[in-house]
Amino acid sequence: MLNAIRNLAVFVTALATAVPAFAAGEVNLYSYRQESLLKPLTDAFTAETGIKVNVVHAEKGLTEKIIAAGDNNPADLVLTVDVGRLEEVRAAGLFEPVESEVISEVVPAHLRHPENLWFALTTRARVIYAHQDVAEDALTSIRDLADPKWKGRICTRSGKHVYNIGLIASIIAEDGEEAAEQWLRGLKANLARKPQGNDRAQAKAIFEGQCDLAIANRYYMGKMHYNSKSPEQQQWAEQIRVVYLDQEIGGRGQHINISGAGLLNTAKNRDNAIKLLEFLLGETAQGLYASANFEEPVREGIATDSYIESLGSFKADRINLQEVAEHRAAAARLVDRVGFDL
Repeated sequence: MLNAIRNLAVFVTALATAVPAFAAGEVNLYSYRQESLLKPLTDAFTAETGIKVNVVHAEKGLTEKIIAAGDNNPADLVLTVDVGRLEEVRAAGLFEPVESEVISEVVPAHLRHPENLWFALTTRARVIYAHQDVAEDALTSIRDLADPKWKGRICTRSGKHVYNIGLIASIIAEDGEEAAEQWLRGLKANLARKPQGNDRAQAKAIFEGQCDLAIANRYYMGKMHYNSKSPEQQQWAEQIRVVYLDQEIGGRGQHINISGAGLLNTAKNRDNAIKLLEFLLGETAQGLYASANFEEPVREGIATDSYIESLGSFKADRINLQEVAEHRAAAARLVDRVGFDL
């Protein structure tokens, strides 16, 4: 533990030295987002505003780093995927409310914190990948995944992955914990194999005949379709039809999660940070999100990739994602209780 604390102190000191937090014309980010996706956005922001963007990328542990640094934390913004990761920072009391007409006009109420502590930048639909041979009306609701007719025919990644925790949490928010547990037990009974791999691995499993259905994020379809370096992934995508759930009148709508951002309450470059937030919601950045990672822009009227458009449109669930985030701990307990990953 002592070594871990020392290493953390070294990291924070080095960052504070390398990134002058008080320098004019700068903004400092902590980001879970991949550097290859974020760099075109920050480069475009700098080109437009002259404000330099310094980024520290990490796979985990940003909340702990911010807490350890205290008032000496050099970061102004946190950018991440999944509302759960935003909730970790919010629950630690590290975000500051942002009042911005641009953000309020662009981001719908259900895609931002009720007190404006975080904001969605894009949405990410967690859909069903179905083999092309599966009848189009074979399933219409998330609840159908627990139907015994799918026994041995469904694949998914670990139930503990943040994407699936968010999905389970949304079911708790909609139907209650008891109903969510029954659903999760039914889904487990229908699995074709032990939960494993990433979302692309589920597409591969469908291609190889291991399962007929899989739970996965829609944007991976674009990543596979355009992956010229891996022709086999293009073949995986060709075998798949995307199914949107709960689309009937009065239905809850397709479950979505987000990528998003929040302003830290220790921000030294607050005005520049808000300018960056507003830029990321502008037409230029929203178009880059849609073309680079095939996510759905939160700003209306942004053209998306033609292949993604060919997969069809959907009605999204409009439950406030803060409510979903508050059920994440219960969702994780359910995964353990039913032994989903065993």
